[in-house]
Amino acid sequence: MTDKPTVLFVCVHNAGRSQMAAGYLRELAGDRVEVLSAGSEPKDRINPVAIEAMAEEGIDIAGSTPKILTVEAVKESDVVITMGCGDACPIFPGKRYEDWELDDPAGQQLEMVRRVRDDIKGRVEALLAEIAPAAA
Repeated sequence: MTDKPTVLFVCVHNAGRSQMAAGYLRELAGDRVEVLSAGSEPKDRINPVAIEAMAEEGIDIAGSTPKILTVEAVKESDVVITMGCGDACPIFPGKRYEDWELDDPAGQQLEMVRRVRDDIKGRVEALLAEIAPAAA
């Protein structure tokens, strides 16, 4: 892993889970970690309920745009976190891969999205403590 690790969060639509995870990691790590997110089948906009849930935490993800998962994004990443995208994510030797089993917040009410958000926060905090301990 490089001095400044790169983490890629991937979910199907890149509109909820991966965007929330990226938002938390950017907020918690500052400039110590490069953060990317993408989706295997990205939507045209971020889930508005995910935006609302993250705003409650003081994190603004409203300006983010869902992006298509590319081989280049995986190649440049040290850690690839998948969230329900199955086999859509290419595998390269020497990368750290984790699959986070999280409920999909698409179409869900705020209360359920908060639970997913809080689960993501705990996982991001643990990941950060491992990959960039000084930033934790």
